[in-house]
Amino acid sequence: MPTYNEAGTIRDLLKAIRSVALDACVIIVDDNSPDETARIVADFAQSDSRVHLLSRSGKLGYASAVMAGLQFALAQGAEWVGYMDADFSHDPAAIPALLTAVRNGADIAIGSRYVTGGDVVGWSWQRRVLSKMANALVRFVLRLPVRDCTSGFRLFRRSALERLSLERVRVKGFAFQFSSLASAVGEGLRVVEVPVVFRERQSGRSKLSWRIVTEAVLVLVKMVWERRTGQRLSKPMLADG
Repeated sequence: MPTYNEAGTIRDLLKAIRSVALDACVIIVDDNSPDETARIVADFAQSDSRVHLLSRSGKLGYASAVMAGLQFALAQGAEWVGYMDADFSHDPAAIPALLTAVRNGADIAIGSRYVTGGDVVGWSWQRRVLSKMANALVRFVLRLPVRDCTSGFRLFRRSALERLSLERVRVKGFAFQFSSLASAVGEGLRVVEVPVVFRERQSGRSKLSWRIVTEAVLVLVKMVWERRTGQRLSKPMLADG
């Protein structure tokens, strides 16, 4: 889990994860949160050796935090590796269902808001419409067979991560979700969506910003350009995450 100022939820979330995933290792990648996030995780790890804290020097971006956690997990020998938000928007109770999907043959299991049984709680109707429109646009222009292309609740088979080489996904923010998914589909990996209920964060502030939205739009344009022309743009389009 990437974290930045999640002191209000992180302790309870670690407890909730442990209650449904007794044997899981939990990796927190903290971008030098000015609140007590890192200290809370470090204290928790004193009594739970399967909790790991990776402290970074600054706010280096969502995508790189996710990749740092995934790479650490692979280096520790993990066979299944996932990531999720640290604000209780993603319910830890859904972790067993994602694990079941991967064990039953999926290369990647996505916690999906937009398949039967999935839902979003706590959003305005405007935000719901915007999210669904964004997903429809990404799905259409990138030809992705997935309803929730921007979900950040995912579980991977180790072999899938090794094939993807996600360090080549050159973004900082939440565009990582659809760009990495496009890579997975391009590699022929089997993606399965598992219905989840996404809830608005319980505390703290959303990390979504216009800079991140702008990056996502630019990354999508870049991907479409490269697919249609076969030419790579010389510089990646990045925005602070």
